[in-house]
Amino acid sequence: MKQMRALLLVLVFFFPAACHGWGVDGHYIVCQIAQEKLSETTAVAVNDLLPDYAKNNLSSLCSWADHVKFIFPWSSELHYVNVPDDSCTYNYSRDCKDESGVQGRCVSGAIFNYTSQLLTYRNSSFDIKYNLTQALLFLSHFVGDVHQPLHVGHTTDKGGNTIDVHWYTKKTVLHHVWDGGIIETVEEDFYDSNVDDYTDALNKNITGEWSDQISKWQSCSGNQITCPDIYASESISAACDWAYKNVTEGSVLEDEYFYSRLPIVDLRLAQAGVRLAATLNRIFS
Repeated sequence: MKQMRALLLVLVFFFPAACHGWGVDGHYIVCQIAQEKLSETTAVAVNDLLPDYAKNNLSSLCSWADHVKFIFPWSSELHYVNVPDDSCTYNYSRDCKDESGVQGRCVSGAIFNYTSQLLTYRNSSFDIKYNLTQALLFLSHFVGDVHQPLHVGHTTDKGGNTIDVHWYTKKTVLHHVWDGGIIETVEEDFYDSNVDDYTDALNKNITGEWSDQISKWQSCSGNQITCPDIYASESISAACDWAYKNVTEGSVLEDEYFYSRLPIVDLRLAQAGVRLAATLNRIFS
């Protein structure tokens, strides 16, 4: 059974995916930041759930949820939530449902669901822990997704997926600019295309200029384990204020857009990593 679990994860890890929330590097950054902030108890539990080839390396599997959409097609709608076109606010009861109207079928609902599953870890048999490995990887990915502003975007344009733009000279859609375009550009321009150097820079900001905000990022009201509704509300605000702002069909997005939006991307990646660690620490401690 253990070998079968490892084989499944190895196979799906190498299959291409149709779409990556935050892109591979974005999810890697989120999980790398989180991994360094896990308590000792949590790190042991996470390692117990990871396959042998990924021990102490949660970040290597943080794009897994994108790669298994063809195996688990029901999971596709769990990567995002859409809000009405005329709104810049998020409401769980109004917005968190799939195209068939099933409540809870969105990224926020998925975070609640997989958090609840992982809370059963201490009393789980090996066979159940196989499912908890999937729960860990889905949760780690979806916490990243909900922090990407256009994963909480408007319904008609599907979070910017139907808005054609040019990212410098490359033809793409607005959603992909936020999934990977901005991250790839900052890595190329400032970090010699090294994702670890970019991650290190974000970690320095977390312990430096953002240090007085960390406790607020980590906290959940009402002693909740995780707070995806807060994260989703922040994302739709950022989508309206930054991602969508001054963008129309065919816009050419270059330095002005890149430099003004980069601080938002930096912030959301850092918040996602810190909050993923805080959620996992609350689950496993």
